Amino acid sequence: MRNNQPVTQREFELPDGVTLMSTTDPQSHINYANAAFIHASGYSREELQDQPHNMVRHPDMPKEAFADMWATLKQGEPWTAVVKNRRKDGDHYWVRANAMPVIRNGRHVGYLSVRTKPSREEVAAAEALYRDVREGRAAGRRLHKGLVVRDGLLGWSKLRATLPVRWRIRGALLATWPLLVTGVAALGLGGAALGGFTAGSLITLAMASWLLEVQIARPLERLREQALAIASGDTQGAALSNRVDEIGVTLRCVGQLGLMFRWLIDDVNEQVLNLKTATTEIAQGNNDLSSRTEQAAASVQQTASSMVQMTSTVKENASTASQANALSGSASAAAAKGGHAVSQVVETMTEINESSKRIADIISVIDGIAFQTNILALNAAVEAARAGEQGRGFAVVAGEVRNLAKRSADAAREIKALIGASVDKVEAGTKLVDDAGRTMDDIVSQVKRVSDLIAEISSVTHEQQGGISQIGQAIGNLDAITQQNAALVEQSAAASDSLKQQTERLVDALSVFR
Repeated sequence: MRNNQPVTQREFELPDGVTLMSTTDPQSHINYANAAFIHASGYSREELQDQPHNMVRHPDMPKEAFADMWATLKQGEPWTAVVKNRRKDGDHYWVRANAMPVIRNGRHVGYLSVRTKPSREEVAAAEALYRDVREGRAAGRRLHKGLVVRDGLLGWSKLRATLPVRWRIRGALLATWPLLVTGVAALGLGGAALGGFTAGSLITLAMASWLLEVQIARPLERLREQALAIASGDTQGAALSNRVDEIGVTLRCVGQLGLMFRWLIDDVNEQVLNLKTATTEIAQGNNDLSSRTEQAAASVQQTASSMVQMTSTVKENASTASQANALSGSASAAAAKGGHAVSQVVETMTEINESSKRIADIISVIDGIAFQTNILALNAAVEAARAGEQGRGFAVVAGEVRNLAKRSADAAREIKALIGASVDKVEAGTKLVDDAGRTMDDIVSQVKRVSDLIAEISSVTHEQQGGISQIGQAIGNLDAITQQNAALVEQSAAASDSLKQQTERLVDALSVFR
């Protein structure tokens, strides 16, 4: 016998009113278990599916109990007893197990087990019995079809629970026959008359036994078979009865119960099949919707990422535009300052030009003075020559003066020439400075226009940054909503799949009775 270890001896108490159900194939491999059984066992549905049912057997259960169970089930009869089962974690739980072979069209197709929560008194009695059986202290007690019976001197008591009805009737009739014969003999009947009475009474008892068997035992056997068929889920036929007494009405009621059970199962099965089709379509639609929502969420997320990058780029552009605006403002101020400096240079060059002209005029005056001095020196020389010897010294002075006047005139001419050249260069420079001033004015004007354009670009860029930030925020909100929708759709798809699985499990559960 399988020994499942380890065990903790901690009890997992079942909730009140819970019903644990499972079905197996003829080899006792689990093919269906309801949610209550799965929860109580501690295993998952996948771990239980197609596994031997004795995976929940507790090692404290004596092998004699399961031997009695299999002997009863192989006779086609139900077995009921309190059983201790093991959970996956080693804990245990107690159930009142009701096992039944499942018959379809006269063919054994598996086993059905329905379990409920036993009372504490039942648990205590079963635990004591199983402990005594394991330790060899059962004292003649054993299980028979799930009932505790005694062997030995007290074994007669088990007859009350195990003796068939026909033998109960026969036993009762046989018990009255000796009393009847003894009573007649006591009344003085003897000899051939007593022998004839004895033979006649035996024949009468045999006929009465046959009549009671036909009228009571056989109908009860049909009633038992009908009840077993309904209990095992075989509702293909209902026993007919031509009697309307208690047994006949009971047989009809059991047959009617089977028909109602069959109608209920067929109707529920049809509705469940329709529900299965609908849930399959819903699950498929939700899966498609989930896939499309995931694609939309991925697209929105990608768009949100692109918007984040675009926002960052626009922000950088706005910062660059602000810097360019500041630089253009500085350049405009520098250009304006340069223009002002050029204007001052133009004014200075104009003043230099005018000063050069005034110097030229002064040089002309000096040249005129030198010319007149030279004439005076010539006149003085003439007068000195006339004076003769007395005017010779004066003539020397006049000559020196004439030489100085000549040298002054030559120097004045050279200075005039230089001044003229300087004036020409100053005029040319003034013209160039004027041109530079006009060019600088144009540069200042263009720089101002560029500065204005960059300022406009900076303003527009900041506005775009604000707009893109709002768009990014909106897309972020849309992304969050889409993610929430995707999560909801995923939950809906999971719920639909779960509903589909539950429907399939319900179909499997109903198939037990079809």
